Amino acid sequence: MTQEDDVPYPLDAAAVRSWCGLALEVLGRERERIDAINVYPVADGDTGTNLYLTLESAARAVEAAFDGHTSAGTAPCLADAIGAMAHGALIGARGNSGTIVAQLLRGMTEVLAATDGSADALRRALRRAAASTYEAVAHPVEGTVLTVATAAADAAERAAAGAAGAAEVARAAHEGARTALQATPGQLAVLGRAGVVDAGGCGLVALLGALADALSGEVSVTPVAVRADAPLPEAAGCEVADGAAADGRGDPEGPAFEVIYLLEAGDAAVARLRTRLDGLGDSLVVVGGDGLWNVHVHVDDAGAAVEAGIEAGRPYRVRITHFGGASRIKEPAMTARAVVAVVPGAGLAGLCVEAGAMPVAVRLGEPPASGELVQAIRQAHAREVMLLPNDPDLRHTAAAAAEQARTEGVRVALIPTRAAVQGIAALAVHEPGRSFDEDVVAMTAAAGATRYAELAVAERQSWTMAGVCQAGDVLGLIDGDVVVIGSDLTRTAMTVLDRMLSAGGEMVTLVLGADAPGALAERLERHVRERHLAVDTVVYEGGQHAAPLLIGVE
Repeated sequence: MTQEDDVPYPLDAAAVRSWCGLALEVLGRERERIDAINVYPVADGDTGTNLYLTLESAARAVEAAFDGHTSAGTAPCLADAIGAMAHGALIGARGNSGTIVAQLLRGMTEVLAATDGSADALRRALRRAAASTYEAVAHPVEGTVLTVATAAADAAERAAAGAAGAAEVARAAHEGARTALQATPGQLAVLGRAGVVDAGGCGLVALLGALADALSGEVSVTPVAVRADAPLPEAAGCEVADGAAADGRGDPEGPAFEVIYLLEAGDAAVARLRTRLDGLGDSLVVVGGDGLWNVHVHVDDAGAAVEAGIEAGRPYRVRITHFGGASRIKEPAMTARAVVAVVPGAGLAGLCVEAGAMPVAVRLGEPPASGELVQAIRQAHAREVMLLPNDPDLRHTAAAAAEQARTEGVRVALIPTRAAVQGIAALAVHEPGRSFDEDVVAMTAAAGATRYAELAVAERQSWTMAGVCQAGDVLGLIDGDVVVIGSDLTRTAMTVLDRMLSAGGEMVTLVLGADAPGALAERLERHVRERHLAVDTVVYEGGQHAAPLLIGVE
């Protein structure tokens, strides 16, 4: 019998699944308490929520891995489960701490995926996880989740040296992290002044506790201590690293926006991107690898951060949060009214930011969940919110998000926009100064007065309202129905425009995808000018993951 035979639950795929479930439970319980102590790097009160959403994405990925193996009549191995957990966390990472935890899980995967889950493997995995978090952060600061991760790895080393099993190593890591967490107010002055521990480190302690519970079978419901019980910096008379004084991190006058996106890019391009973003702002964290990255940064110029991603590769799932001047204190200041809009492509996300709206940028075929829309509504920090789904298939998802937000005291109006161009029209007439109901009516009327079309490329042979199309054919859709099948994008677009303008119109909006031909906008503008008098045309860049062409006619 080996040492591992004494472990109640081995570190295998089932343990990873259990770990995810327990982590969601504890983060669900602790979310609001962690949110309340979130003072670094930005006091925006969402660290607990971000960690919960990150782990929720990880848990979904693990369940999908199990479902896939069940369908195939096989059982997942440790590498399958831990790899799915890390990938799910990467694509769903939220905020500074969520992004760091995603990297921590990736570091663990690098070790555990090639082992049998022994105690020594767990020790090495925790050490690699701690090291990888420092590699991901542009300017590491002690007294944060990084310090807590290192302490957990140190404690795991000591336990493994005593021939402990995987469960004992996990429990030792959890206890080491708890001890380190209580010391964080003495390492980072902003925490000491507030009398709280680091919020991100608090989440990591909860995560490691869930791992220890999953392996030992002894589930603990003891809440994570969030208040400082060690002497504070002023009382101890010691020197501490002040986040507000180091590189501007934690500065209440710091950048106005948090920008997060997934990025498909090579290592060399990401290295250049790190340098570029580090010059634009702070709190830079870039995690991932093997061509897929999660980018997080705080900047004043959100558009420049997104453009840097476009230059590096293919950004998608762009999320831009406006902190606001007064929001960088413990309780974010509430604004009177905000707009949250779902948009395809990074280009439209930037357009929304310029117009004062909060975008939820999505990739074609990857619609947001209702929880993602609820979180965007929360991050708007507004008493009244206009929600623009910009997709008929998101009607029920958006309605569920609106209902959830209403239970939290936010007045939400669901504007029935069925396409991004209708959202642009609604946003153009949005006026926060008038009454809520009047604004709803005006935005709804503007959206309803805008016919929409889309040019797409058929992926396979299929039947349509306009006949049978073949793979590679250009499809012209008006108000969701295929009305034209062609072989050339420009000519098909001209036909669609003529059909839409035959009933009249004053303004044509063109949104170009990244793969649209270079001269497309110029040719379509000239066509409208020559064939349809007194009709103006405006052009926007949709960027990566937008359709080749979106058309709106008002």
